Amino acid sequence: MTLANPPGSRGKFITFEGIDGAGKSTHLAWFAEQLGQRLAHYGRQVICTREPGGTPLGERLRTLLLEEPMHLETEALLMFAARREHLARVISPALARGDWVISDRFTDATFAYQGGGRGLSIDKLTVLEQWVQEGLQPDLTVLFDLAPEVAATRLAGARAPDKFEREPAEFFARTRAEYLRRAAQAPQRFAVIDADQSREKIKEILEKYLASL
Repeated sequence: MTLANPPGSRGKFITFEGIDGAGKSTHLAWFAEQLGQRLAHYGRQVICTREPGGTPLGERLRTLLLEEPMHLETEALLMFAARREHLARVISPALARGDWVISDRFTDATFAYQGGGRGLSIDKLTVLEQWVQEGLQPDLTVLFDLAPEVAATRLAGARAPDKFEREPAEFFARTRAEYLRRAAQAPQRFAVIDADQSREKIKEILEKYLASL
């Protein structure tokens, strides 16, 4: 997979995905540092961001989304409202400058959590995806795949869980299944990594992707 872009062209958009406890955030920080060192030679920057969040408004919505009980469709609509702001204020301007963006979660998470986990209509989510993103998709999505029971063990006692992390194993089984369905639909975009490996082994896998950028 080659994502290199010539000088003066649009930047690239990379997302990290996976159920809670899969380890994506830990590896994202290392990946972004390594990529930033490579891109600096070309005068490019790496912009690290997250969803929900990424903007002042998005971070306020994140607090509501992770803690407040709400109707399922309200939850999905707020996710996409935060995403529209994120795209307009951060992601699209950075890509237009030629910088690269790495986001901890994006729309695949909404399909996985609100669609797979909570059971919201995939058709409704698809309409929102098309409206809010206007065709924009990540150039590369790194999916950390992990069995829910292993993820739960990793999270146990780490910190106070948010409302999603408090969901039962069946919820995360459905979430994982939807992630894998999305990956199967777009194999050219997804890189699925078995997250039940050592950090060193996963870094070796990520290094191969870095070498191709």
